[in-house]
Amino acid sequence: MNATTKKALIGSKVTIRETEKAVAEISRVSIVGLGLTSALIGLWSMACLIGGMVESGGPLALIKNWYGAVIGV
Repeated sequence: MNATTKKALIGSKVTIRETEKAVAEISRVSIVGLGLTSALIGLWSMACLIGGMVESGGPLALIKNWYGAVIGV
């Protein structure tokens, strides 16, 4: 193996390692982004349920009103 071939192999190994690090970082950012989005959706749904309970007069009234709305009473 000549010096040029050795240098090319070393350079490709470095490039592969850098690519693997970049892919790992992108994966971490994606997982964090999905987690934050899920948390925001969960908080929004809890806020909606709490608001519905407050407006209807409590959790049992919310269930009664929801059931009435679904069956059309």
